[in-house]
Amino acid sequence: MLKKLNFSGRYVDYSLKSFQKDLLSGLIVAVIAIPLGMGFAIASGVKPEYGIYTTIIAGILVSLLGGSKFQIGGPTGAFIPILFGIVISYGYKDLLIAGFLAGILLILMGVFKLGSLIKYIPRPVTIGFTTGIAVTIFVGQIANFLGLENVKSKELFIDNLKEIAVHLYTVNIYSILTGCICLFLILFIPKLAPKVPGPLIGIVVSTIIATIFYPTEVATIGSKYGDIPNSLPQFQFPDITWEKIVHLLKPAFVIAILGSIESLLSAVVADGMTNSKHNSNRELIGQGVANMVTPLFGGIPATGAIARTATNIKTGAVSPISGIVHGLVVLIILILFAPYASNIPLASMAPVLMVVAWNMSEKKVFYHVLKTKTGDSLVLAVTFILTVFINLTVAVEFGLLLAVILFIKNMSYHMVTKKAIPNRSRKHAKVEAQKATSQHGCPQISIFNIEGPLFFGAAQSFAEDIMNSINYKPKVLLLRMNKVPFIDTTGNYYLTSIVKDFSKHGIILVTGLKAEPKMFFKKTGLYNLIGEEHFFDHTGEAIDYALLQLDKNKCMGCKKFVFNECKVLSCEEDNQKRKLRLRVEDSYHYK
Repeated sequence: MLKKLNFSGRYVDYSLKSFQKDLLSGLIVAVIAIPLGMGFAIASGVKPEYGIYTTIIAGILVSLLGGSKFQIGGPTGAFIPILFGIVISYGYKDLLIAGFLAGILLILMGVFKLGSLIKYIPRPVTIGFTTGIAVTIFVGQIANFLGLENVKSKELFIDNLKEIAVHLYTVNIYSILTGCICLFLILFIPKLAPKVPGPLIGIVVSTIIATIFYPTEVATIGSKYGDIPNSLPQFQFPDITWEKIVHLLKPAFVIAILGSIESLLSAVVADGMTNSKHNSNRELIGQGVANMVTPLFGGIPATGAIARTATNIKTGAVSPISGIVHGLVVLIILILFAPYASNIPLASMAPVLMVVAWNMSEKKVFYHVLKTKTGDSLVLAVTFILTVFINLTVAVEFGLLLAVILFIKNMSYHMVTKKAIPNRSRKHAKVEAQKATSQHGCPQISIFNIEGPLFFGAAQSFAEDIMNSINYKPKVLLLRMNKVPFIDTTGNYYLTSIVKDFSKHGIILVTGLKAEPKMFFKKTGLYNLIGEEHFFDHTGEAIDYALLQLDKNKCMGCKKFVFNECKVLSCEEDNQKRKLRLRVEDSYHYK
């Protein structure tokens, strides 16, 4: 029966053995996800159980409806600064509404097939904000690690640093000891037993030690947040009004954008590890449904979790069943063991998030990009600094804007306009860009090689190069445009201005124009303005046509001999020599 199971090709040849692998993988990922779910919720400014609810519901729905076979959905570290800021500014109930609206936006992104847009976000921007988030998470856990008292969490990074500095005198040696024990186990357990989840062992062991030897000396989840209930909350639809939609649309949009980036990046990582291919639009729809349903049960926004997805693959998962198992196992553990979680010291949770922050910081890539000292380095640094000291929204906006500006600047350098003449030393007198001034070129035919995109970043300099070079007003202006991949409205405007100005005393010929720019010319009317008879596939054809348009009186006595026909036109040869040379050069043609 399992072999017959097939849904969008994700369960082809599924068997009992496959289910056993998914069962084991789902169990392992569930054990890892529990402390992370609670930790991310606490760091986001909400109760730990909300992170568990998210792990269960989003985990099941993302695996069931998403576009990746191996994606594990749930709360992630990337969301912490965003969610914490929303909780501070709007409150927990409005966070649920923002998450619900973000789910709708994600579904719309998938329906309108915007999943492929992830590739247009520059890598330095994602590295910059990811590393900035990592720094924010790490610093946010210092107070719990040190056991500081009366520290109030602030939205701004610099204010949190001040809070830590002001309350350093309240440092708790027992909290530090607890945190160090947990951190030691997190770091060294994987080296001794790679398949054993270090974070869970670290939390369990440090909690037992703290409970036995100094039960009243450290703050716990229970002492700060109360007991964790051992069941899911009742279904409750959030109180959504039009005023709240307008009020929360911006944070919802931020959640949706970050969620889409994170989930699709995670899916790409999974593809690379398994040589598979995810469906990006379906992934967005699956993430959207998960984020619409999760708030109905008190859960916080979720996305694809890269680390848990990688663990899922490494432990042998073969289908989305492993993700569904992971959610169900977390539900069972919640029902059976939730009361015991209240005894976990906050100092035990801190190292878990610190290690997560360290691992997500992409230190090597960050340093490598900075070391290149290029435009990418600037984009990375600006995005990182703004993420840490202001917020993620501003960081991504400025990072993308700066990346676009640098891209336009670099692309403008690829727009080259060079005067060209036939190279008589080459076979077929190939037309090449070389030193071709009014003293060397033909007085009546001016040829230009145009290379690169003719867009708003380069259009003005293109027009200036042309107009400055033809101030002697030749009869024919020949534009070789076979290396122009596209033209935008600005480029079209400047070229139209050249055509109108030049047409007052001469004609413009265009060669090698590609299909897309030609279609654009037709839409804007420039094609008809130049004239269909003035477009040619090859330069030789255009030169032959241009020679027929010349003022023969100006050719008389000209000794520049730019073209093969110049000697004939200048009447320097007698008829007998002319006929003999033309027979010899009968196959001689321009390229």
